[in-house]
Amino acid sequence: MQDIQTLAALLAEETGEKLIHVENVIKLLDEGNTVPFIARYRKELHGTMDDQRIREISERLAYLRNLDKRREEIRSAVEGQGKLTEELSAALDAAATLAALEDLYRPYKQKRRTRASMAKEKGLEPLADALFAQDRRTGDIDALAADFIDPEKGVETLEDALAGASDIIAERIADDAAVRADLRALFRRQGTLVSKAATEEDSVYRLYYDYAEPVSRVQSHRVLAVNRGEREGFLKVSVEADEAAAVRTVRRAAVKPGSFSMAFVAAAAEDAYKRLLEPSLERETRASLTDEASEQAIRTFAMNLRPLLMQPPVKDRVTLGFDPAYRTGCKLAVVDGTGKVLETGVVYPTPPHNKKAEAAAVLTRMIRKHGITAIAIGNGTASKESEIFIAELIRDMPGVQYMMVSEAGASVYSASKLGAEEFPDFDVSLRSAVSIARRLQDPLAELVKIDPKSIGVGQYQHDMPQNRLDEALGAVVEDCVNAVGADLNTASPALLTHIAGLTAATAKNIVAYREANGAFTARKQLLKVPKLGPRAYEQCAGFLRVPGSRNILDDTAVHPESYDAAEKLLTLCGYTLADVAAGQVSELNARLREVTPQRAAAFAGVGEPTILDIAAELMKPGRDPRDELPPAMLRTDVMSLEDLKPGMVMRGTVRNVVDFGVFVDIGVHQDGLVHISQLSDRFVRHPSEVVQVGDIVDAVVLDVDSKKGRISLSMKQVGKT
Repeated sequence: MQDIQTLAALLAEETGEKLIHVENVIKLLDEGNTVPFIARYRKELHGTMDDQRIREISERLAYLRNLDKRREEIRSAVEGQGKLTEELSAALDAAATLAALEDLYRPYKQKRRTRASMAKEKGLEPLADALFAQDRRTGDIDALAADFIDPEKGVETLEDALAGASDIIAERIADDAAVRADLRALFRRQGTLVSKAATEEDSVYRLYYDYAEPVSRVQSHRVLAVNRGEREGFLKVSVEADEAAAVRTVRRAAVKPGSFSMAFVAAAAEDAYKRLLEPSLERETRASLTDEASEQAIRTFAMNLRPLLMQPPVKDRVTLGFDPAYRTGCKLAVVDGTGKVLETGVVYPTPPHNKKAEAAAVLTRMIRKHGITAIAIGNGTASKESEIFIAELIRDMPGVQYMMVSEAGASVYSASKLGAEEFPDFDVSLRSAVSIARRLQDPLAELVKIDPKSIGVGQYQHDMPQNRLDEALGAVVEDCVNAVGADLNTASPALLTHIAGLTAATAKNIVAYREANGAFTARKQLLKVPKLGPRAYEQCAGFLRVPGSRNILDDTAVHPESYDAAEKLLTLCGYTLADVAAGQVSELNARLREVTPQRAAAFAGVGEPTILDIAAELMKPGRDPRDELPPAMLRTDVMSLEDLKPGMVMRGTVRNVVDFGVFVDIGVHQDGLVHISQLSDRFVRHPSEVVQVGDIVDAVVLDVDSKKGRISLSMKQVGKT
């Protein structure tokens, strides 16, 4: 197994980070520190890497260690067979991927019964060895094979002997690691992904009924699309390679010119390719394409999830959650500025009931009674009719605005154990209305209650390796929650579970402790929570806030281990903690520059990155990083698809970013698509280079297809029409 120094050197070369920083990250991870804790509170040790880079190192480290483990397993297995040579051992050491290791192990792996193994049982391996050696210019193949005819072993004729020898040689060629590596490269470089219709039935996969694209250029969403079409029985999919070139590659590796058995070996090589290698390499290539496409889709999902979770909250506004429906009525939930439910109800303004006047009376009363200023409308069934109804209702109500809110996953939460625990007296539909309202108020706090796969900002997420997807999305949720922090006295167990160092059990224990003992008044009280020891406290404390604490530092991201450093910094700059609490440290940065961060860090006994972080927190105690983002886009009016005309410039919110473009909510119920080619005048490799989920953008309407409900938009043509 490779030691930390060797692994660190390899990772440093791959990432471009300094060797000492990578080595420190490995040690910190091995000690059990969480990524958010390392990223935020150990900057001196890793050179201020962000959480994503540290996760990249962590994932790559796990891969390399698994690679080492598999390397030793293979070495041990081959050695157990008495076949480990110095050459093979060196090749195992040099293998840089799992595929390369498995190729080397392939000839020694226990196989199911094959044509070659049956030929060996018949005693034909010496014949195969003699023919494959190709070390004689003259000779008689038939005469050589005649010595191996043995009816008792099932070798009754000359043809039987030569066929068996050919099978052994073909398998030997097919198991050759170098041959497989060359063919694998050929398939990736020159292969073509092909799909044909498997049925005459029309489907959403019609685009792929006669489709071919070079493997080297195929986009990940197309790979996933044809895979799904094949799985659903609409497509037949294959990878085709230039057979002549492939056979030449195999022959070049197997045939030695000038030997009397050259033609025989060449024929066996062709058989090896067509019967063994081509099907195997096609499967490998498709699996590789699928793995790469899945990773790309997972990256896209994670990339979209981050800004979705970090959407600016609509704070301190009494909000009405409006969950649209037809027959069963629209569910209502009024929540105050902290998310506490004030009132619930059901109205029937949509078909088939159409009780608009009655519904208007109920909502008007609620708005006036509770001082509602924001209405969150779910974007599911009957949302269009509901939006029109709400827009007409608030037309004469100054200060009241609405926003369409994605209700993806709301029903999952409502029917979950967590939803039942939070609102045991509400039925499922009313829980959805509460969730919709809270999503507008604090998207992060509400969305963490839902499986990230159900949030609806990915592509083909149900086709992904679920464990890998869960791992990637869970990391995003953890990073976002810890970037914002959590109020120790209001955070739900679902939110606390994602705080670094906490588990589902300790999160519940925190809530149980505050319910039994009252609100936390200081961070250090966490040490009284059952099963939350010093190690967990070290990891979580900096991410938990206590706004009512006597020590203002408890309401900042300053870690308790740095409280003494924070006070020393204030003293050096002529301030006190009381000044921080009173908001009277506006000149702290200027004074820090006069003192110099280097001197302040030395005086406080911490590193320069930490002293700068402390200063930023003291300037704005209790700050929410989401407040620095553009605010959510609330509306007071509504448009329909029929109102749109080509050339109109619309402002909207980016709802999803996928490989081929961006979906934008422009307030007409149906999201419009900005194709990747319409994002910018410059070349764009991926839409994420231009926008992210939650961005407010302007776009020109290119085309509207009312029948299919499709809207084509362009961002690059804004200002040109």
